[in-house]
Amino acid sequence: MISEKLQDLVNNQIGKEFYSSYFYLAMAAWFEEQSLEGFGSWMRVQAQEEGCHAMIFYNFLLESGGSIKLPAIEQPPFKFESPLDIFQQGIKHEEYVTSLINTMVDVAIDEHNHAARSFLNWFVDEQVEEEDNFNSVIGKLKLIEKGAGGGMFMMDKEMSTRIFAMPSPLIGKINIG
Repeated sequence: MISEKLQDLVNNQIGKEFYSSYFYLAMAAWFEEQSLEGFGSWMRVQAQEEGCHAMIFYNFLLESGGSIKLPAIEQPPFKFESPLDIFQQGIKHEEYVTSLINTMVDVAIDEHNHAARSFLNWFVDEQVEEEDNFNSVIGKLKLIEKGAGGGMFMMDKEMSTRIFAMPSPLIGKINIG
């Protein structure tokens, strides 16, 4: 059985993951409005991932005997300065999500909840990947800003190659279309 404290943190995280999905979808829309469809596609994939993360937490909470209490989701920003601005906001957001995951891990350790700790380890690893993805794009965008003229168009094409892969904790558990 999951403690009320950890249950509250997981419910909060479900909301944060759905917010993340909205946040990245707003970024996708901005890119697409700027005719940067590849960047938009990259962000659409990111939005899908975040929605799946929410569902992984949702499933875990139910499987742990907890109660789902979905929090309200605030509207994300929709005006951005540039692709670099978007990815800098994205890395800041991912660092925040990492801090939330780390807090849940700390609580699971304090409560000797080995099932929650095992479950959360996947997210610890996932956040390393998330932050690395954003930092990699930021590094390339900074190089483009330094003078690689056609670099944005080449990078836009590269961004369009990202595909969505169902997170392993959801395989066989949910049909999202």
